[in-house]
Amino acid sequence: MSAKWWRFPAPAKLNLFLHVLGRRADGYHRLQTAFRFIDLCDEIHVRVRTDGVVRRITELAGVPEDADLAVRAARLLQACSGCRLGVDLRVDKRIPLGAGMGGGSSDAATVLLALNRLWRLGLTRAQLQRLGLQLGADVPVFVFGRNAFAEGVGERLTALDLKPAWYLVLQPQVAVSTAEIFSDPELTRNSRAITIAAFLEGQGRNDLEPVACRRHPEIARHLVWLRQYANAAMTGSGACVFSAFETESEARRVLGELPGGMRGMVARGLERHPLYREDAE
Repeated sequence: MSAKWWRFPAPAKLNLFLHVLGRRADGYHRLQTAFRFIDLCDEIHVRVRTDGVVRRITELAGVPEDADLAVRAARLLQACSGCRLGVDLRVDKRIPLGAGMGGGSSDAATVLLALNRLWRLGLTRAQLQRLGLQLGADVPVFVFGRNAFAEGVGERLTALDLKPAWYLVLQPQVAVSTAEIFSDPELTRNSRAITIAAFLEGQGRNDLEPVACRRHPEIARHLVWLRQYANAAMTGSGACVFSAFETESEARRVLGELPGGMRGMVARGLERHPLYREDAE
């Protein structure tokens, strides 16, 4: 077993809009969304093992090891590549769970990217994206490494060049079940598709937001407060909500108005994933 620990970032994402276009025969939903990476990151610590064992050495409240997407990613990559090496994983969580910010998916993608390098597998980004899709619909975009317009179940990705922005993100203290939101009979499932140009002109909403607000009134309360200052939306299936600002000072000024009992943070929009490499095609 190697004595060296390697540290890799796993950034959060925001969904700048999210439309549900329909439901496929296999139960998955056809979506359109725009992903924006932000500089709030989990940290994945990796130590290569020579005995083939894959294990998580830290506890994660509410997430058993076998259900942890980071662990599952390592085991999937190992099985599909035939690699005989293993890994110790330590996940330092900073992205809240059940927040719609893609923490688990990002952790999984970072493990795929890191172990592809440390195990010297030489898989292409496209190959890793296909593996990631087996773990979850949001994993491919983190492997893709660019802010992206996504279609299908989230796997058909077109890179987006987005303007610099700072985001005020509020964190209602509720954990949202993505599966429950998508299975709700009142969920809109027939939104019209929009083009990238239409999105860049300001079109788009989050179709999951009304369902999440009805099930979790705290989300609605946070949106009402934030909309006093700027346009606001929910990310993913919730619970976090956000507004975009041109400058950090503007975002922090509004954060300073936050009432007691509400939690929030300011994050910078990223141009690319911190692990993005031009030569990894």
